Amino acid sequence: MGEAPGTYRKLRLLDAAGLGRAIARMAHEIVESEGGTDGFALIGIRTRGVPLARRLAVEIERTEKVRISVGLLDITLYRDDLSTVAASPVLKKTEIPFAVEGRTVILCDDVLFTGRTVRAAMDAILDFGRPRKILLAVLMDRGRRELPIEAQFVGKRIATSASEIVSVTFRETDSVDDVWLLDRETPPKAARRAPGATRAPRLPASAKRPKPRSKK
Repeated sequence: MGEAPGTYRKLRLLDAAGLGRAIARMAHEIVESEGGTDGFALIGIRTRGVPLARRLAVEIERTEKVRISVGLLDITLYRDDLSTVAASPVLKKTEIPFAVEGRTVILCDDVLFTGRTVRAAMDAILDFGRPRKILLAVLMDRGRRELPIEAQFVGKRIATSASEIVSVTFRETDSVDDVWLLDRETPPKAARRAPGATRAPRLPASAKRPKPRSKK
């Protein structure tokens, strides 16, 4: 996901070089786990799961000299919160130019959070056929799951609070490779005096003591 309005940057999690290393490692782990490059395909969940899937495919081709099939998946109509998203949700194109029946499908997404996006993606995939198995590759796993869904291939794991957001940007979608931890809370600010205001002078200790009353 990109940066959300009303947030501030709290901590950089991955720069461009770190993001590239994470994807290279994930690509290696996928090939190692599957015992080679036969029988699996990558499907990116729109929007930022798509560049992740494509980059994994490029990395696998670079090291294994084999081109991996890549599909693009729009899950809008499968979301469990569709009625609250918009009266007329914007649909993006789904492109799966290969049969999923009997094949290992590796879903790709930028951030794994509640698990609801992945659940919707699995429902969508099953409308195309019955894969041999479905695996999950995510660049960032921020925890705080609401469904029993876990990723098999992860670029980086980080524990987050409810107010924090993990923002992933790719050159293909956002012109820059970056991963930041954002926070919705207002950053703390030091108390400042109004311009031109001066601090009241301190009175000497003797001036603070009450004067004794005279006895009559």
